[in-house]
Amino acid sequence: MGEGSVDRSEGFGERLLGVLLDRARLLPPQLIAPLIAEEVAKIGGRDVSILLQDYAQELLVPLPGRKLHVSQPQPVGDSPAGRAFLSGNVVEVSQADGGVRTYLPLLDGSDQVGVMALTLDSVVDDDDRRLLRRLAGLVADMLVTKNAYTDQFFLARRREPMSVSAEIQWGLLPPLTMALPQVQVAGVLEPAYRVAGDSFDYALNDNILHLAVIDAMGHDLDAAVMASVAIGAYRHARRVFVSLPEKYVFMDRAISRQFGNDHFVTAQLMHLNIASGELELVNAGHPAPLLIREGQVAGQLESATTLPVGFGGETPQSREHTLQPGDRVLCYTDGIIEERVDGGEPFGEERLIACVNRLGTQPSQGMRADLRRLSHTLKKERRGRTSDDATLFMIEWNGGAADPLAALD
Repeated sequence: MGEGSVDRSEGFGERLLGVLLDRARLLPPQLIAPLIAEEVAKIGGRDVSILLQDYAQELLVPLPGRKLHVSQPQPVGDSPAGRAFLSGNVVEVSQADGGVRTYLPLLDGSDQVGVMALTLDSVVDDDDRRLLRRLAGLVADMLVTKNAYTDQFFLARRREPMSVSAEIQWGLLPPLTMALPQVQVAGVLEPAYRVAGDSFDYALNDNILHLAVIDAMGHDLDAAVMASVAIGAYRHARRVFVSLPEKYVFMDRAISRQFGNDHFVTAQLMHLNIASGELELVNAGHPAPLLIREGQVAGQLESATTLPVGFGGETPQSREHTLQPGDRVLCYTDGIIEERVDGGEPFGEERLIACVNRLGTQPSQGMRADLRRLSHTLKKERRGRTSDDATLFMIEWNGGAADPLAALD
């Protein structure tokens, strides 16, 4: 227990977490933040802030609420809150009054929901940190649960008007990140408030990680509706346990029947065995993914040529690749490489590869942070222009753990 009279013993901490869980169960969403502030005060915490990532993944914005300390938004890339968010670790900053401002990542499983910041007036020790991490985990779970039936958190994260198509796409997406000892995934969608036809999806069933990245033709609401049908068909196929080529057939039939044979969706479909690193790939008219090994692009992951989804192509042949521990696979949509830059030339795959290789010479900050840095670097290289949807989706395979439970110790 830290110095001072505040009780932060393990027994007290367990009771506090239990009381918080019991009280939160029946509370409406707008009372969750005041409850958190009230319970944090019992362990000597003050000036509690709940910071949520905005949709552009640039800022951590404060959640308004009674008893909460509402400060200015904090930049993800250059602030103590941002460091906690990107690293998933606790960050502590000593205050002039002797207190310690503590930034705790809010992790729902491995998805980074945001950051909880609070100030403790006494010295923080390892027991305090353990209690605070557990408290932050519980807070993250409550925020995710309550988010299912309130717009309060959406409104806090939205920093500018969002199109109907973008709202549809954000509603479709799984968590932007997932991290396990064997594998990590992360995605970035641009332009965040106007995205229409780009989307991605994933699910881990036993040892097989199912992944899809799609790009529906067109713009605005038409593209968003088509993407919704494509993702819905993909999920249906995934849940009836068909092969990877058969998933393509399910999606193809759904798009062609709903929109006719003059509409299409490009798609990248993958199965990754997280125990062995075996990757099965079907590429339906999509840019080939890049294999990144030791920070540098080692080449493209090739696959048999297949028509885009919706054109009634034959059942495709999948291609298998074997990843090495530490390998990353970068998927992207054509908006990344087809954006016109100075002189009217397309940005191009060569510039994309050059950016990946240049950033690969710098120390890694973790896959989520590295992907975000790549996204912002590419946007800067394009002079801030994003006239079409531009999506990045990365997978990192870290090797299959002989005993997955032991890897968590």
